Amino acid sequence: MELKRDDALALMQEYTEHINLRRHMYAVEAAMRAYARKFNEDDNLWSITGLLHDFDYERWPNTEHRADDGHPANGVAILQEKGYPEEVCRAILGHAYYTGVPRETLLAKTLYAVDELTGFITACALVRPNGISDMKVKSVKKKLKDPAFARGVNREDVTKGAAELDVELGEHIQFVIDAMREIQDELGLGGS
Repeated sequence: MELKRDDALALMQEYTEHINLRRHMYAVEAAMRAYARKFNEDDNLWSITGLLHDFDYERWPNTEHRADDGHPANGVAILQEKGYPEEVCRAILGHAYYTGVPRETLLAKTLYAVDELTGFITACALVRPNGISDMKVKSVKKKLKDPAFARGVNREDVTKGAAELDVELGEHIQFVIDAMREIQDELGLGGS
């Protein structure tokens, strides 16, 4: 199957109406593309993995964390039916700890590493007058220590993701900020 962003985008938009969830997937897509280039990997495959990783979340949120029903299992079943590569499907399953699918590939580890972090960086940018445009790693790390800020973001996933990628947390945060900054207007993070 030839992976086309237009097809992936149409699928994501078919299942996801909420603009904030769409923006999250755009942010993950941007971070995945940037890491693919850094690691000399297929940036199209990596980008599409990021774009689709939560496409089923709105329809099947899976608050019970069932391994084989709801997000991401239902979405992966759709992707498999459409002929998406197994590497993409396993990475998407692996980004949710409760599926029990191990993150064995660099693709899977990177998706896990950027998922929660992009959400946290977004939360940080939304409370800053200049959004993400002049964001510093120091301010993100400070907010990470505040359990009341963006409490829906799992801090352990952020730190564990960087560790699985074998990158220093500050370096990882800066890399993801830079990737997101490239599409800050599309993400609604350009500031007021």
